[in-house]
Amino acid sequence: MKITREDHGKKGVFTIFKEDEQIGKMTYTWAGKDKFIIDHTEVDDGHEGNGYGKMLVMEAVSFARAENLKIMPLCPFAKKVFDKNSDLEDVAF
Repeated sequence: MKITREDHGKKGVFTIFKEDEQIGKMTYTWAGKDKFIIDHTEVDDGHEGNGYGKMLVMEAVSFARAENLKIMPLCPFAKKVFDKNSDLEDVAF
């Protein structure tokens, strides 16, 4: 499993690959210099239910912690992950 992050200025994307095949992505939008909004998470058909969406959210959390950033999980899936995991409160805004 490999997750990459691309930043395009105002927006960015985390992409997850399984054996070099893209199987999902999570997009975000910057909300200032120290915050970003997770606005969409998707896992390709046939790969749902395997934890890949949560892996994307957790990769964003790791990035936020390393860079001292905050996350607003507007995407319903990401919001559910944040709501179920109180240990993510340090990066939530």
